[in-house]
Amino acid sequence: MAFGARFACARLHGAPARGDSVEAWAREGRHRALHDMASAAGVDLLMLAHHRQDQAETFLLQALRGAGVAGLSGMPKLQWRDGLCWARPWLDLPRDAIRAYAEQHGLDWIEDPSNADPRFSRNRLRQALWPAFPGAEVGLAQAARWAQQADALAAEVAAEDLARLGSAERLDLQALMQLSPARASNALRAWLAHYTVAPATLVDRLLTEWRPGATASWPAPGGSLQAYRGGLFWVDESAAVPLPVRIDLSRPGRYPQPGWRGSWVVEASAPGVSSSRLVRLTQRARSGAEQFQRAPATVARSFKKACQEAGLPHWRRDGPLLFDDAGRLIAAAGLGMDARALAAADEAQLALRWQEDTVLPQSEGQAEGGH
Repeated sequence: MAFGARFACARLHGAPARGDSVEAWAREGRHRALHDMASAAGVDLLMLAHHRQDQAETFLLQALRGAGVAGLSGMPKLQWRDGLCWARPWLDLPRDAIRAYAEQHGLDWIEDPSNADPRFSRNRLRQALWPAFPGAEVGLAQAARWAQQADALAAEVAAEDLARLGSAERLDLQALMQLSPARASNALRAWLAHYTVAPATLVDRLLTEWRPGATASWPAPGGSLQAYRGGLFWVDESAAVPLPVRIDLSRPGRYPQPGWRGSWVVEASAPGVSSSRLVRLTQRARSGAEQFQRAPATVARSFKKACQEAGLPHWRRDGPLLFDDAGRLIAAAGLGMDARALAAADEAQLALRWQEDTVLPQSEGQAEGGH
């Protein structure tokens, strides 16, 4: 209290999951507790006491795990995360200099007894490395700084490449493969970072297995990657299929359907469906027996065939679908309105279309070319 400061403490509860390390579990819990305490205190700057030896150890541990430049970069001096600035002002200072300052000014500190426990990899490294290689700290910390520069440069190159290779929703695989292998890998990893933590094996498999024109799929943490018509798409497979619901679309407007990650857009235009048929609709997923008629005077086709003709990939064929009170199909997401549901020219009518939160580069119901 002599310095106008107060002490705050938080205890971690629980244990790491089977197969997880105690160190990683404790680090995540410690970071979460520090963030929560800083938020409760109304501050946005958190200062940590990591020093040069910590950075050197982090670099070496990451290297032993086979990390790339992002891992080898170690700890940044400044990093904004979740509204909090994590600062490490002593990161370039040797541990001995900090200890000497504390002793000179009569400052007391607490030694964490777990720092001597050889069960933990950082402690084993610390006990074996520094006595044998006392000068290694400077070189390893410098290597981490070089890795930080390399990582920043890779991020800049990836941003430039991704600006030309498509959007966040679709990556142009044909254009990606025109890059050098290292540059293609860099761009792909940056694109995947929007969705998942992609292991190096996934990046390597995708770059070696995809062929122009091929339709392919790769499982990934939290979802899957789909190659379709020259593009790569992320499919989130974490959400369950929503249950059937009643919905009223009898007035123009936008009707978000969060469970389906999209919206029905209703407009007063022709061709359309009679507004009276849109008052009591049932919205549900496919059952497998539906047929769809794309235009008047055409033959109703199986839903699979209709989707193929419209260029709709298989992961976007699960709905939602709209049915009227008599159980007749009115519209299908990605395909549009069923021609059998269209109103007569002299009827008041509304046009329906589905708009996904993230969409493929094609209009609903229009083929992109090929099946």
